[in-house]
Amino acid sequence: MSLRSRLFALTYDRQLARAEDAGLRAMRLRLLAGAGGDVLEIGGGTGGNLPCYGPAVGSLTVTEPDPSMLRRLERRVRDHSAPEHGVLKPRPAIRVIRAPAEDLPFGDGSFDTAVSTLVLCGVDQPRALRELRRVLRPGGRLLFLEHVRSADPATARLQDRVNWLNRLMVCCDCNRPTLDAIRRSGFTVTELEHTALPTAPAYVRPAVLGSAARSA
Repeated sequence: MSLRSRLFALTYDRQLARAEDAGLRAMRLRLLAGAGGDVLEIGGGTGGNLPCYGPAVGSLTVTEPDPSMLRRLERRVRDHSAPEHGVLKPRPAIRVIRAPAEDLPFGDGSFDTAVSTLVLCGVDQPRALRELRRVLRPGGRLLFLEHVRSADPATARLQDRVNWLNRLMVCCDCNRPTLDAIRRSGFTVTELEHTALPTAPAYVRPAVLGSAARSA
């Protein structure tokens, strides 16, 4: 475990706090309103999505490869599952597993819904998307919220110039054509919203939010 990963995990929630208050949390809620059945979330980080899942979720499995993030995620799951004011609210069973998105330890067709929020920018996209398609049942859906390469040529050139810095600072690429990768990996995009990450620098701001069905 590197010092860099420990510091990144330690400051992650603080880095996103302004964005969450400025609209990112509302985007999570809008996206995850569509989650149902047996749900897999990859790259759960520190658990920012946990409060956003609705009653249609029967079970929730969250993977996270980084040990520093994983400890914070497990703590948040415990807090999320604890009674509020002495009252235990109905919530889905949650299991947390250390695993990379590129090598998911689940059988084929294990889940109804897969969730990726701000993850596909920092993984091997073709491998991760193949794994997501594999573990989804026929008719299963991928819900995604990702920052992407801009459709504006000037912004895209800026993203290319500063991508090395973005990778150094936040461990991901800011110029990936993620939507194309989703389509190439055997998904049919059924709902799509082009949006922007609130409070983010211009080169990270372009984003997509949507749903894709597992193609036959």
